Amino acid sequence: MREILITPECLEFIDNQNDRISNKFYQIIEVIGEVKIVHANFVKKLKNTDFYELRIKAGSEIRVIMFAIDHLNFAECTKVVCLNGFHKKSTKDYTKAIKKAERLLNDYL
Repeated sequence: MREILITPECLEFIDNQNDRISNKFYQIIEVIGEVKIVHANFVKKLKNTDFYELRIKAGSEIRVIMFAIDHLNFAECTKVVCLNGFHKKSTKDYTKAIKKAERLLNDYL
């Protein structure tokens, strides 16, 4: 249903996490690849951006910035790219992560 692409930066971030977080990431990726409507507990639109966040709750809060390539609405897209991941400690972390995601998206496209 939905093709999920993962940048090397995102893979490196996930691989550097503990097994529990890595496993949960891949489980969620599998779900969003197969299910059209994904609950906001897992995928949420980031305000004032074109990006979405993948939420991984496994002890600490891990976020992965994603971009829907072929449609602005995540539920309607068929191609998603996971750009980068970060540990959410405060809302300030989003600014840095979004800037990095924009850079990665420009390189990717």
